[in-house]
Amino acid sequence: MPEDRHSLIGREFVHFKGGHYRLEGFAKDSETLEEMVVYRALYGEGGLWVRPAKMFFATIERDGKTMKRFELTGESL
Repeated sequence: MPEDRHSLIGREFVHFKGGHYRLEGFAKDSETLEEMVVYRALYGEGGLWVRPAKMFFATIERDGKTMKRFELTGESL
């Protein structure tokens, strides 16, 4: 997970399947205190989503390729 995670708020990420999202902020799960990422789809109805931070920033393997689940695009919204 990035060291200065709060600098990522408002930044655009692309999911490995192609969807674009804006990182809205960070939250904690009320039961486990696990850090979560709150992010919004930049397509369709603009749904708001939450996912464990360790999963959001994870590297995954698909079809023999290693990639980030969400890649920072460099865009700031």
